Amino acid sequence: MQRVHVAVGVILDPQQNILLTRRHGHVHQGGLWEFPGGKVEPGESLATALARELREELDIAPERSSPLLAIHHDYGDKSVLLDVHVVWQFSGEPRGLEGQPLAWVPVAELQDYAFPAANEPIIPAIRELLG
Repeated sequence: MQRVHVAVGVILDPQQNILLTRRHGHVHQGGLWEFPGGKVEPGESLATALARELREELDIAPERSSPLLAIHHDYGDKSVLLDVHVVWQFSGEPRGLEGQPLAWVPVAELQDYAFPAANEPIIPAIRELLG
């Protein structure tokens, strides 16, 4: 079974809205919304991977972040470890460099979006953190 280590960013704006991106239809879990991030490459630190992925996907640079939680999830065809960090401050203006739709979503509306199963535990963790 394929095992994938993923650096995930819960990106906040000054009003504490959360940035979501929608996965392209042709990829694993396509069409669902997610918290941005991507694979940690061999030998790469988590902080480096998160910064690289956010730059490649959104053209932003995290300036202040902190760990939120780690999630292990088995999809059957692949197993993922999501290392989730809250990005409290970033530089740049987020834009979908890979053509993916973006949405700034209030915490209270996160349950209105369809996420991959591995992302589901992130929502209560955000609610607990932000009140």
